[in-house]
Amino acid sequence: MPDAQALRVLVAEDGATDRMLLAQIVRRQGHEVCTAENGEQAVRLFLEQRPQLVLLDALMPVMDGFEAARQIKALAGEALVPIIFLTSLNEEEALVRCLEAGGDDFMAKPYSAVILAAKIRAMDRLRRLQATVLEQRDQITRHHHHLLNEQRVAKAVFDKVAHSGCLSAPNIRYLQSPYALFNGDLLLAAFTPSGDMHVLLGDFTGHGLPAAVGAMPLAEVFYGMTAKGYGLVETLREMNAKLKRILPVDMFCCALLLNLSFQRGTVEVWSGGMPDAYHLAENGEVLGVLPARHLPLGILPPEQFDDSTHVLPLTEGERLLLLSDGVVDTGDAQEHLFGVHRLQQVLAANREPARLFDEVMQALARFGGEPRDDISLCDVRMLGPDSVAPQPVVYSDSGRSSPLDWAMDFELRGDSLRRFNPVPYLVQLLQEIHGLRPVSGMLHSVLSELYSNALEHGVLGLDSCLKRDAQGFSEYYRQRGERLASRVEGFVRIGLKVEPRAQGGRLMIEVRDSGAGFDVARVLARGPHEQGFSGRGLSLVRRLGCTAQWLDGGRLAQVTFDW
Repeated sequence: MPDAQALRVLVAEDGATDRMLLAQIVRRQGHEVCTAENGEQAVRLFLEQRPQLVLLDALMPVMDGFEAARQIKALAGEALVPIIFLTSLNEEEALVRCLEAGGDDFMAKPYSAVILAAKIRAMDRLRRLQATVLEQRDQITRHHHHLLNEQRVAKAVFDKVAHSGCLSAPNIRYLQSPYALFNGDLLLAAFTPSGDMHVLLGDFTGHGLPAAVGAMPLAEVFYGMTAKGYGLVETLREMNAKLKRILPVDMFCCALLLNLSFQRGTVEVWSGGMPDAYHLAENGEVLGVLPARHLPLGILPPEQFDDSTHVLPLTEGERLLLLSDGVVDTGDAQEHLFGVHRLQQVLAANREPARLFDEVMQALARFGGEPRDDISLCDVRMLGPDSVAPQPVVYSDSGRSSPLDWAMDFELRGDSLRRFNPVPYLVQLLQEIHGLRPVSGMLHSVLSELYSNALEHGVLGLDSCLKRDAQGFSEYYRQRGERLASRVEGFVRIGLKVEPRAQGGRLMIEVRDSGAGFDVARVLARGPHEQGFSGRGLSLVRRLGCTAQWLDGGRLAQVTFDW
């Protein structure tokens, strides 16, 4: 027998003749042998020699083979050390006792060299198989620990990126229950420089780490463009284009994106492939449903992507409930889904908005279903116009190289009016002026309002009086979408002029449009009961700017900042 298959065998037999005979048979088969005269000696030799197989007489003095077998098996631990009982017993109960004591086989006297050799080979195969299983188990365990550590690090980075915004804001409550270690649902929130709030609930195909891979670039675009002051439309275009470029064809992201304007009392919505969101009153009453109107992000190429949004009024205290499909798609043992109807029953029965999430999760538990996907719930409450201040921006340079005496004109026409938002670009330019940095959020608000008024009322000819009630509000934005989708005629011209002063400087902003103009004095003279949802932008500009005036029949707005 080759050395590679040689075993160290322990022979425990109280009869000297049988012990010598067995030792000789085993040595002739190429194995190494150590012998014991009783069970106690056998256990001691096992500890010293660590044999790989044991031939054990059942009936021995001092300690019988049954007790010796139990102790040897305990000392061997997980390793398989086969024990072949040597016995002259013939009764079934005695043979069963051998196996119950830890024996793997037995051999009756007188001993046959051929049969003993076959049994040793069979036991060796079992021993090697057990060793292989244990080794593979240990390899799997090491790999599992390595994978868990990698996921732990990745999850720490993922959570830091995903939760780096304003999810802790007082008007946001959320609950996320991941189906796997990573949540394939993505919940992001961040303030714009002007104090608006962007919220994104996304649901990638699948769950776990593969679903979370796309979350990093999506979060990067969301936070980066929100911080620069870009609106939903520009952010959506960039997110869709990026996901389309980097994701495999079978992966996409259902998403619902909100822009809450606390100053205007409005919410802008885009939903692609997500379950209906719910418009709730402060007391929990369902006021309306926000259905998905688009395909998910990452499916359509940029030239086919639909970035049209829906705008509706949202008064202080009203709420929006967002959810992922893990809620309605939870199934029971009979494959019935929890569904929209059961969710609406929970919403109708809710009397304490703070307990809504608990009531939804309790209803899912009573339904008896198992989650098939990640579950996300988010409740966003509308705040008053003075609840959120424009966000400060942190800069790394000293501002010593700021330009102090310059002027520029910026004009948009045709397709640029339809697709380009100049406000983030202009605010970024003005942030090069050190003295304007503390009011960058205010500048963003003012420029946004001036540009929106020039585009909507000047170029597109929309009447803000439409926005006096919720129905007219919807009609206003429907007309806005239609007119932007058609050929846009006219222009919006933006002029910036910076002058140094003894203790600072002055910024003069002029926004001119090609429209028919409007009676500014009459609009500003309206009381709150007359305004409804219209005229708020002009009031905001006058409240934020140092001085603001409208000339040339309302076609030219001038705002001056001193610092």
